This record gives sequence, C-alpha cells and structure tokens, in this order.
Amino acid sequence: MDRGCPARIAAETAAILNCPMRSAAAFTGFRPEAFAFFAELREHNEPGWFKPRKSVYETEILVPFRALVSALGEALELAGVPLKGDPARGIFRIYRDVRFSANKQLYKTHQGGVLTRSGGKGDPGLLYIHLEPGASMIGAGFWHPEPGLLSRLRGAVLAEPDEFLAMTGRLKGLGYSVTCENERLARPPRGFETAKGSAVADYVCWKNFLTDRTIGDDDMQSPGLVERIVDFAVAARPLLDWGWAAAADDIPPPLALKMPARPLPKPDF
Repeated sequence: MDRGCPARIAAETAAILNCPMRSAAAFTGFRPEAFAFFAELREHNEPGWFKPRKSVYETEILVPFRALVSALGEALELAGVPLKGDPARGIFRIYRDVRFSANKQLYKTHQGGVLTRSGGKGDPGLLYIHLEPGASMIGAGFWHPEPGLLSRLRGAVLAEPDEFLAMTGRLKGLGYSVTCENERLARPPRGFETAKGSAVADYVCWKNFLTDRTIGDDDMQSPGLVERIVDFAVAARPLLDWGWAAAADDIPPPLALKMPARPLPKPDF
C-alpha cells in the first residue's frame, strides 16, 4: 500500500499516539478548549448537549489526560517515587453514578485521575490530578481508606505521635499542610480514647490523611505541569511512606472472645 495513502497515515498516527513510549512526549499541556468544554457542560449537563460533543471531550480532555498520566509515571520513576501511571486504569469516568444521589446530573464537570503503586484506583496511597476550570488541583495521601487501613493509620499516629508531628511539620515547612478535608469524628473513636487531651487527639479523629495544592488554569495548560506535579509528589512522599509503613505494620487483631451458645451454670460456691 502506498505510504502516502491518507488511511495509512491516519492509522500510523493513531498508533503513535497510543504508544506508551510516545505518550510522555505528547503531553504539552491542556488546551483552552478543555476548559471551555467543562464551562459549557456546567450549563448544559444533559445527554442532548454532551453526546454530539463527546469527540471534543475525548480529543481535548481524555487524550491529553492519558498523556499526562503516562508522562508522570515515567518522570516519577526517574525521581524514585514508587507510583505508576496507567492511563487504562487510573483515569476516572466522566459519567456520574446517580442511583443513590440527590444530584441527578449525569456528567462530572471535571476530570480526575490517580497514580498509585499498582497503577489502579483501588491501591491505597495515591497521587491525584484534578482538572477543572478555576479549581484544578493535585493531592497526595490516603483518601477514604478502608476501615482496616484507617485504623492502622490512626494507630500509627497514636503509637508514634512525635514522629507523625515531625513529618507533618516538615511538610508544613515546605508549604504542604496535611489535612482531612473536614471529614472527622467529633471525638476519638473506640480504641483510641487514650489520645484524648494529647497533641494528636485531633488527628486520630480524621477520616483522610491528605496534602494538596491548587493549580492555576495557566499552569494546567503548560508543558511544565509534569515537572510541577513531580516536585509536589517528591515533597509529599514522606506522607505516603508513613501511610504505607502503617499499612504494612504487623498489628495483631483485637482478641475475639467466643461467647457460649447457652448461659453457663451458676457456680456452686
């Protein structure tokens, strides 16, 4: 077949864009059209508007977001940060699950994606990228950990309070505060009552352990975004390492007392 054939050229171009080795070089920043798309979607969140413009979403948002995730995976590996970028598993769908939500809008008005140690969304300890007009951000840490992991994180805070406070203090000194996104208990949970009155009493009430930073629209449109996110991930790594160590800590489970099936007879003394 003639290599000048338009169909052949289109096929080769698609193969290059989908090649993981080329994806990093392909990221040059999000174009203004990505922000315009989400701005309009806020006003027209309905299938009649979205479906004819789905190709715009894929071209202006999904394709460069995949390139960003791939580029970050490669750059983080070079930086020694154990987070993988998997465009196939780490990017969230634009479609909302409205089955149990009072908000019945069908589409998200932002794009999100994560990098984790496995590259999948379910792996604890993540780097999160959020694209939204006027509200883009990056975050790292442990978001809504499973109950078992959350208990271990709280246990790590209580077991080594000075170590935890030193770690968060160093992050704060770099301009990265550790937060819980306003999701916390009013008092220490059961099993952590000894934290009451201590320097870490508030921390054991947290449901998330995160640090984040806002990113301006101009920076999201810059090819320098990759370097900026990598710098953030390197700075936030102590929080990730702390949480991963807590997850791997061999903490014995609470002693389970077996209750008799029927009342024991009264003692005869």
